[in-house]
Amino acid sequence: MKERKAVVPAGMEAVYERIRYAPAVKVGNTIYVSGQVGRDEKMQLVEGREAQTVQAFENLKKVLEAAGASLSDVVDLTTFHTDMRDLPLFLEIRDRYLATHPMPAWTAVGAHMLGGTAGYIVEIKAVAVLPD
Repeated sequence: MKERKAVVPAGMEAVYERIRYAPAVKVGNTIYVSGQVGRDEKMQLVEGREAQTVQAFENLKKVLEAAGASLSDVVDLTTFHTDMRDLPLFLEIRDRYLATHPMPAWTAVGAHMLGGTAGYIVEIKAVAVLPD
């Protein structure tokens, strides 16, 4: 098995140290990104549906960059939504961040609660592959 390396960007150390999970794990040229929510560097929920979704994508981008990747390297996206009626807004924001072709595979899942606390509306999990 190839070496596994935890990816912990600056500002996300509390996730790794206190909650005890890696924002991402890199194995070879594949990066497995844990679900990113709309939480800022102080671990505070961002208010507002659009702002929270943008923050989740910004967190995803930050984790990928710390692993040496970018959003254009994403091959699979899984999103969790507490209200599927938010999908049009989510798609609008997603297309600002993932404007590459081919688009990644995508699965959207409805969920009762995210982040272990009320108020989170979206969580974004991804797999990225770096070029050889």
